Amino acid sequence: MRIGELAALAGITPRAVRHYHRIGLLPEPERLPNGYREYTLRDAVELARVRRLSELGLSLDEVREVLADDAGKDLVEVLGELDADLARQEAALRERRARLAQLLAQAGAGERLPAESPVSPQLAALFADMARTSATRPGPEPAMAAKERELLALLETAGNDSGWLSGMLASFDSGPEAMERAYDVYHRLDELQNAALDDPRVEETARAVVAAVPAGALPVPQGDGAGAGAFADAFFADFAPAQEAAVRRVIELLRERDR
Repeated sequence: MRIGELAALAGITPRAVRHYHRIGLLPEPERLPNGYREYTLRDAVELARVRRLSELGLSLDEVREVLADDAGKDLVEVLGELDADLARQEAALRERRARLAQLLAQAGAGERLPAESPVSPQLAALFADMARTSATRPGPEPAMAAKERELLALLETAGNDSGWLSGMLASFDSGPEAMERAYDVYHRLDELQNAALDDPRVEETARAVVAAVPAGALPVPQGDGAGAGAFADAFFADFAPAQEAAVRRVIELLRERDR
């Protein structure tokens, strides 16, 4: 058989066959005097097996490992790992569909979806509570409230918040007045946008924030009170000077209170 005939028999393209030759997945047959490759039925059998294993989801490296073991003793192990990986993907897909279903239900009920969507059902419920609270208060929503949502969505997406995400969620869920207190704090922080560093509202706002956070809810950074690393640098750089001073003071006060 020529390469085109072999490829047609296995249901793939001649280009794929040549690729398998280049990566050593399929041995290249001897060439005839005229320079053409001559394939046998054994080549077609091996090529069909490559296709079946690939369609199961094995990578070409995994296919090579299976083919290298004539007894097939590694195949069960490889297929078991593949099955576990597919199960994880299946669970992830179910979770994603559940999130989409919730978002679609919100949209169908006439709710405005937050700009940070999609997020987990827990965060989506919190953001909906924030939207309802904001709607009952005069004036536009504080910019700091939107910044808080962005931070929560970022921490959830990163999946490694060292307790900050759960602590912040606990702060919002600490009682019926928690959200109102939070929005009072957002307004205070907004008012520091153009304030001087020695403005007495810096200390007042820091103490208001601490009063709104349940004891022990947030993991308090040690050291200089600001945390360290690229995330901390970017976090504080996103505030105006007086706002940054207030947030740093919050950390100091939390450390004193929760030690």
